[in-house]
Amino acid sequence: MPALIPAPLSVHIVWLGRVADRAIALRSEPVGALSLGYAGPEGEAHGGLVRPSCSRVTGLHPRGTEIRNVRQLSILGAEDLAEIAVRMGVAALDPGLVGATMVVEGIPDFTHLPPSSRLQAESGATLVVDMENRPCTLPAKPIEAALPGRGKAFKPAAAGRRGVTAWVEREGVLRVGDALRLFVPDQPVWAHLDEVRRGPR
Repeated sequence: MPALIPAPLSVHIVWLGRVADRAIALRSEPVGALSLGYAGPEGEAHGGLVRPSCSRVTGLHPRGTEIRNVRQLSILGAEDLAEIAVRMGVAALDPGLVGATMVVEGIPDFTHLPPSSRLQAESGATLVVDMENRPCTLPAKPIEAALPGRGKAFKPAAAGRRGVTAWVEREGVLRVGDALRLFVPDQPVWAHLDEVRRGPR
């Protein structure tokens, strides 16, 4: 029995980008297509089968511990990106300034897709959503350079709108304009989730 349900949504890629060297700049440069291997997009600094752990998982691993890389791509919803711009008080926000890999259009509340959802292109290339990509302070510098006075506004404006991290389940090529099918897990929300999030009383 299939464990993933196709969603009745029309979704397509409106922007693709690549960070060539994080040591030089977080900013991603726009590209027309991305070739995906199991280690992520070719030429992407966030690629690799493994990565050093970061602040997002310090509750599990000491910083710098080698772990599986489920953060090969940073994907934003165009609708979320537009809302971030509104919250920042700017007309628009270039996804390259926040190091995005991909922007997709057509999925409401994209940042809160269920973990393990899939995005599949007609070519068969398939991405697995890991989790929400929490906003951080790193984009402040490139944003400030492009939009003086707005760099520090990004982190609070992006809360709940920063998109998701994802990894490659099936290799292939993604192109701007490609349609993507969204599949969501056929699984109810865990009955104890709210209780666990509240923590010990």
